[in-house]
Amino acid sequence: MRVPGTMRAVRIAEHGGPEVLELTEVATPTPQAGEVLVQVSAVALNNTDLWTREGAYGRPGDPKALSGWRGPIDFPRIQGADVAGRVVAVGADVDESLVGRRVVVDPAIYDTEGPDANPVGLMGSERDGGYAEYVTAWAERVHDVTESPLTDDQLATLPTAYGTALGMIERGRLREGETVLVSGASGGVGIALVQIARARGARVVAISSGSKMDAVREAGAHEVVDRAHEVAEQIRAAAPEGIDVGLDVVAGDLVGEGLPLLREGGRWVVAGALGGYEVAFDVRRLYLHNAQVIGSAMHTPTHFDLLMSLARRAGIQPVVAATFPLDQAARAQEELARRGHVGKIVMHPWRVGDEGVVQTHGLK
Repeated sequence: MRVPGTMRAVRIAEHGGPEVLELTEVATPTPQAGEVLVQVSAVALNNTDLWTREGAYGRPGDPKALSGWRGPIDFPRIQGADVAGRVVAVGADVDESLVGRRVVVDPAIYDTEGPDANPVGLMGSERDGGYAEYVTAWAERVHDVTESPLTDDQLATLPTAYGTALGMIERGRLREGETVLVSGASGGVGIALVQIARARGARVVAISSGSKMDAVREAGAHEVVDRAHEVAEQIRAAAPEGIDVGLDVVAGDLVGEGLPLLREGGRWVVAGALGGYEVAFDVRRLYLHNAQVIGSAMHTPTHFDLLMSLARRAGIQPVVAATFPLDQAARAQEELARRGHVGKIVMHPWRVGDEGVVQTHGLK
């Protein structure tokens, strides 16, 4: 296909509120050696979009510093980590047979080339992302999902949320038959944790609230406790023999409340700080019970390969809450921040100026 010289994109030129999101026309990127050009079919939103826009990640030694995912942002920056689309052009040294293939992009920038490399950067923060009609990506980071029965919207939900979830589960060494606790279970990562843990054969106890609790049960949770009431007491009632693995995207007070609920040798895996980044806990509950607190940032290349294998056979069914056109990026981020939805919010760069927001689970 003929690639146009310009494209629509949503960029930020500074940290701030939704008002800093600017729809503009920019030059279509040209794939360099080792890269491909992907026409974006769908791009999913994440909390990383909000926090990168706000500069909320802080820096080592300065937790209140304005920062992108892993440091200062090179403005202007096109947001959007989670891309599903089709390869339309390739750079030098890239197999031309990739052109036309349906792909999902691994958005992580890794510290090494190995299969267990750690992510040290993210598309949409340290590199331009998918809030655009086209995006470039390293050829080795695009995964062919042409034969997957999942929709492009569902595929776009996978990289950050499901990649983060799978990374947490792998680092927490969750085994079949174990009992797992999932916090923030109605969000994108939370629903992914519930689905993948259930598929692993774990018994899933999830924390949610209100009308979202039914949707979390539908996603596969065996028990759902209401975060509006005494959470620790409810968890003890739901899992009287204790929790083997805590999968936590909330942190805050929950860490201190949750560690005493772990069984001997239990693992508490943290991949978010929705409830606050300053935590306190009784360290005796850590060392006397051989427990572990594990930090987990996204996934490794090995984890992402496992995720794409699930996608190709539709081993999981991602939940899409709503879709928006690109020119409603600010509204889409505002809806994400309200947390009134279950699942993921997706944007379509090729939809223009319509009000036809497609809702599958509804927005409160």
